[in-house]
Amino acid sequence: MGAMPKPDYAMKAFEESRMTGLATRITIDPNQMHGRPCIRGLRITVGDVLAMLAGGMTREDILTDYPYLESADIDAVLDFAA
Repeated sequence: MGAMPKPDYAMKAFEESRMTGLATRITIDPNQMHGRPCIRGLRITVGDVLAMLAGGMTREDILTDYPYLESADIDAVLDFAA
């Protein structure tokens, strides 16, 4: 198994991919949520959505509980986590 990339390399790779598709919905700001990846600058993290999905919530459940999220945000979370 190869070594994990250094955080600065991973951040650079992510920044380069921001111009493509779903990755534009994920923001990383060191001054927000301790630098954890968030959805469109909102204070809901990729990890929050993944935990909800892992806990058995459906896409529809999440969108009902968080009406400011969009279905494409959940797609972006899954794309980012892949």
